[in-house]
Amino acid sequence: METTAAGVVLASGAGTRVGAALNKVYLPMAGRRVVAWSLAAFAAVPEVGVLVLVIREQDTELADEVLAGHPGKVEVVTGGATRQGSELNALRHLAPRIESGAVDAVLIHDAARPLATPALIGDVLARTREFGGAVPGLAADDVVSMAADGSVAAPLPGAIRVQTPQGFLAAPLLAAYEQAETEGFLGTDTASCMERFSALPVHWVPGGAENLKITYPHDLAVAERLLSR
Repeated sequence: METTAAGVVLASGAGTRVGAALNKVYLPMAGRRVVAWSLAAFAAVPEVGVLVLVIREQDTELADEVLAGHPGKVEVVTGGATRQGSELNALRHLAPRIESGAVDAVLIHDAARPLATPALIGDVLARTREFGGAVPGLAADDVVSMAADGSVAAPLPGAIRVQTPQGFLAAPLLAAYEQAETEGFLGTDTASCMERFSALPVHWVPGGAENLKITYPHDLAVAERLLSR
């Protein structure tokens, strides 16, 4: 059986802080909609043979427009009420291929990070297959702890700012998310759920300073300027 990795691009949030009338991942940026950049990056990684886009039902027409301009096949899944619910929907969509062994690893990525590169995706996937789990991040040398009285305490050695895509071996990832659903656990991201319900080690892959997340209006302007280079 041929084994491949799956990329899951999450585009089912609202992104209200960016101040736009529509879902921020469909805003135009450097000649494409934001989400199209992430899809293109995953499509450029040969080891990713399955690409899933998770959307809100009300964004179907926008998603169709994006996919009409995408050269490869993208499977569309409707998201859930939370980020974790959307991830679970995608994993259940992939479940038959995960259980058969056809999909051995899954990388989950925020569509709001349009500057993730194929090289970064490939690095995360390689480390995922080697160790079981991997996340990209940047060293957070400026992060400090707070004392009980609210004063600044010592720096936190080894802290990183975690990015996406976050990759894990597919079968343990699916099992962890099903267990989280059963127990009513809601994590902050993919790694937090895996840390709670899986023994897989999560390894750090150096992320990119340009792999920023579109959250506020100025982020869109910065990302567009970077892409225009």
